[in-house]
Amino acid sequence: MNILIADDERVIREGIERTIRQICPDYEVYLAASTEEAVKVMEEHQIQMVLTDILMPGLNGLEFMRISKRRYPHVKWVVISAHSEFSYAQEAVRLGARDYLLKPIGKNRLQEVINNLVAEIQQDSKKSQEGERLKSSLKYLREGVFQRLASGLDIGNLDLSPFIHNYLHFYLIMVQLDNGDKSVRLEHFIVENVLSELIDRNGRGFVVSYDRQSLLGLISLNENTQIEQFQEDVKVHLKHSLKVPFQVILSGQCTDFNIVPQVVIRMRTASASQAFEPEPNKGSGEKAIDVALQFIKEHYSEDLTLEKMASVVFLNPAYFSQLFKQKTGQGYKEYVTTLRLEQAKRLLLIPKLKLAEIAERVGYQDMRHFTQMFRKRYHLTPTEYRQQQYINVLMGNNDPE
Repeated sequence: MNILIADDERVIREGIERTIRQICPDYEVYLAASTEEAVKVMEEHQIQMVLTDILMPGLNGLEFMRISKRRYPHVKWVVISAHSEFSYAQEAVRLGARDYLLKPIGKNRLQEVINNLVAEIQQDSKKSQEGERLKSSLKYLREGVFQRLASGLDIGNLDLSPFIHNYLHFYLIMVQLDNGDKSVRLEHFIVENVLSELIDRNGRGFVVSYDRQSLLGLISLNENTQIEQFQEDVKVHLKHSLKVPFQVILSGQCTDFNIVPQVVIRMRTASASQAFEPEPNKGSGEKAIDVALQFIKEHYSEDLTLEKMASVVFLNPAYFSQLFKQKTGQGYKEYVTTLRLEQAKRLLLIPKLKLAEIAERVGYQDMRHFTQMFRKRYHLTPTEYRQQQYINVLMGNNDPE
């Protein structure tokens, strides 16, 4: 059993390590003081269980768990939190963590959690594990072949026709990182997972590591998705997640895999004359809220649950809720309600619009609920408000309340 302990407090991670070695001397235990170190360990070793602190430098523990689950779906996650972060720990369990540990961590509690997870891992069927390994191997084989193809290297006598049939029309997207001579292992990991998730949302495809500073994605878009919007979404999410400058270079639509090496060369040439997206001055959390506010402004008439909004900016809902209130001074639900009702007031000044139409335009499918929310906020029903504004106009007062 391989266990990773990721915590920036040395006394915590070494204390957990000592306890695990006492109760499970046959287990391999790896330590990481940051998410960057944790990524390195997970790439180099087959980890079955991760114990991660919530507040970690670089990428917090919740985001680390979220984006890692795609690449390591069978890893069991446990979050470590202080009492003040307990709500985050509960949310992490909802997102997929198997359990949580509160500091200070007792030996009996730690042993209980590990024993439970070891039992879960052992119960996973051997057949299922072998199937997943085969699936993972085929995935890496496909991506390795495409990487060689994109680099103009020989792929032998491999028959690509089944693969080509699935991508009759496709785009290439390249993300280049600019971090000088510093390691970009964590940034590389973030780009791979964020770009892969966006590809899955908007069509089908995959991402390969092209070289140390570059990743190359292939995507066949859904019919209702525009490539320009996809490119913009990639930039927005990477600005939120990355702390180094980067470029996003897009090809035109392709129909022939034989020209992929030439297209990649042109994209690399284009990158030489393209500016890097600047390193963000704001914290990633603050930028995420800026993105969320713009999204809410454009989509307030849609179903905007807290969970959906948090997923748009790749944040855990509890953490997103806290950042949102810090930025706006309002809770998320209160902010959206205020925005909707203020817009409803403007629409009520248009006589030809029916109340049901106004309710739907501002995000309320239930007229009764809309009326209740409006009256609670303004102490008038929408009809009473409309009548009052009509009287104000007759009296020569054109300023709506």
